[in-house]
Amino acid sequence: MFKFNPDKLYVEYRGMATPEYPVIPRRYTLTHSDVSGELYLVIGPTYAYERINPDRDEVLAEWQFVGGRYIYAVYLYVDGRTEVDASIRNAVFRRELPLALQAIRYGDREFFNTHPSLDLAPIIVHFISSYPEYNRIENWGTPAQYRNLAFEE
Repeated sequence: MFKFNPDKLYVEYRGMATPEYPVIPRRYTLTHSDVSGELYLVIGPTYAYERINPDRDEVLAEWQFVGGRYIYAVYLYVDGRTEVDASIRNAVFRRELPLALQAIRYGDREFFNTHPSLDLAPIIVHFISSYPEYNRIENWGTPAQYRNLAFEE
């Protein structure tokens, strides 16, 4: 896994989204450049679909209110052209997801400062695949767990 570098993160707010509000709808689209290593985070009421490339290696996330509490739902498109592609993509997403969660947490840190209880919300990750072994829903902790990881070592 690459180490998160805050200097290579670019954040854009769209629509009614500000660094502090709203909680819902608040959606995140995280994309990257393989060449430069730069990360691009768009925060807004809808996903930045125009930023999604044919490789589908973006991380999509949103806040949801379910069962009386907030959850942070993350969506990853695992499938490729073949099951071997799905296996490789699954491994890459699992390796790089902590970095992505660090980037989103850091990029939207003012939001978490305004809503500190959301730092304790569960992160529910949806690995989306047509292959049952990769089509999974998992708990990946809380945003607070990714708050300072970028600056440790």
